[in-house]
Amino acid sequence: MTRRFLFMLGSARPDGNTELLARRAAEQLPAEVEQQWVSLVEHPLPDFVDLRHDKDHTRPTEGNTALLLDATLAATDIVIASPLYWYSLSSHTKRYLDHWSAWLRTPGVDFKATMAGRTLWGVTALGDDEPAVADPLIGTLYNSAAYLKMHFGGVLLGNGSAPGDVLKDTEALTRAKTFFAQDTPLARFPTP
Repeated sequence: MTRRFLFMLGSARPDGNTELLARRAAEQLPAEVEQQWVSLVEHPLPDFVDLRHDKDHTRPTEGNTALLLDATLAATDIVIASPLYWYSLSSHTKRYLDHWSAWLRTPGVDFKATMAGRTLWGVTALGDDEPAVADPLIGTLYNSAAYLKMHFGGVLLGNGSAPGDVLKDTEALTRAKTFFAQDTPLARFPTP
């Protein structure tokens, strides 16, 4: 399968630090790798309603939910590009991941089997010098990948608060040059 990267932009600010860092990393991808960029602000999902036990659950066929489901299913690599908001993902990004719960039970989608073996990545900008403050965000992505038996490419961290600040983070820009070239192990929950 030809690699196809889906960049899910979860920032409330267009061209924010997280997006700038993700675009720097994406510049390093080979030309034959397809890229799709989707802003979750421009394609908002409705509030998540837990319909896991609803017998009338159907596959969305129109609107943003269908667009995001189709884009997710078509991707070999999903890049969650969310700034660090209150030590975790943005609300737009969290809502997108919440919809994965519905897609797990959508007839005809076989979401869990489809996502197995694909790769989940993260890119985030944080306004803190201590990278450990991003641990909850990283844990959310890693555990999501483990649950779906996906590979996990890690999270590219950059420092920046004011617009464009991340472009001054030379360490993050250096990591961006090889971020998508690294090995991506299968994510696994720790065993007791």
